[in-house]
Amino acid sequence: MVLQDILQSKKILLFSVSFFNYEKIIGERLKELGAHVDFYDERPSNSIFVKGLIRLKRELYKVQIDKYFKRILGEIKNKRYDYFLLIKGEVVPDFFIEELKALNPEIVMIYYNYDSFKNNPNAQSVLKYFDKKFTFDRRDAVDYKINFRPLFFSNEYEEIRNFQATFQFESMFIGTAHTDRYLISEKVKSWCDSNNFRSFAYYYSPSQYVFHFKRIFDKTFKKFDIKKISFRSLEHGEIIELYKKSKAVLDINHPFQTGLTMRTFEALGAGRKLITTNAQVMDYPFYNPENILVIDRNNIVLNSVFFQTNFKAISNETLFLMSLDGWIDCLFNKEQDEYWLQND
Repeated sequence: MVLQDILQSKKILLFSVSFFNYEKIIGERLKELGAHVDFYDERPSNSIFVKGLIRLKRELYKVQIDKYFKRILGEIKNKRYDYFLLIKGEVVPDFFIEELKALNPEIVMIYYNYDSFKNNPNAQSVLKYFDKKFTFDRRDAVDYKINFRPLFFSNEYEEIRNFQATFQFESMFIGTAHTDRYLISEKVKSWCDSNNFRSFAYYYSPSQYVFHFKRIFDKTFKKFDIKKISFRSLEHGEIIELYKKSKAVLDINHPFQTGLTMRTFEALGAGRKLITTNAQVMDYPFYNPENILVIDRNNIVLNSVFFQTNFKAISNETLFLMSLDGWIDCLFNKEQDEYWLQND
């Protein structure tokens, strides 16, 4: 059964925190597949202060959170939904979910987490309400006895795969400046310079104030060359253009996160090689050392052959499973644990 048949005219309530515009990409794709989508940002505010307060001391913001979700209930009380898709579940309160289910007795409740549960205690609390539960983290899937479903690449990256060009960069990194990302990327760049390979790096920080504050208390930030830090986030189109120009993409996962980043799927979906600090990628069915070079963040070793050889084509079946449509098919149609866990 094709996705259009499954989602045609279905009414979906989509909640997600803002994460680099992917929530909008998901909503738009669901609409293209025939669904009617009502989207709400799960956070009442995306200011740096509020996001920090929610993560560190959510109860101090409880009054504002409850007021926000009561307002949403007032807006949707006369609507009927076939599906509720919650992505991350960082702040949504129990009373909202209970009222939503009371208003929509036949609703199918779908939950997806792209973060570690230990970083997201509210998600642990609301998980019991959902019929279908997924996480991008293999360990969390086992620990919480839920389905495993990694992230995806969107359609724009599939289009890059067919874009033929002379590469301007052998290695490219785009990312938020945090933890050891800057130091690792600079070491990779230095190796490329020494071996006559061209590289590009774009380090982003969402706030000058936060960046300078961290430089006082975080020893890794003291090593950053502030001239290389940008406080402007790249537009989606700018990122696409950089992918077109690059042979390999550098992915530096958070030291305490084992799930694969979105960058992993975007790079491979675009037909670009991947350099990554996440050794967990070797356990995934699409792993191919010709396309993916795993490096130790504490002892970075690169090799020239990786950059000199071409990308090895990935099968259409695997590309579908790695795509946004494959992700949607998993959540709304058929679970894919058999594929994603086949190397366990």
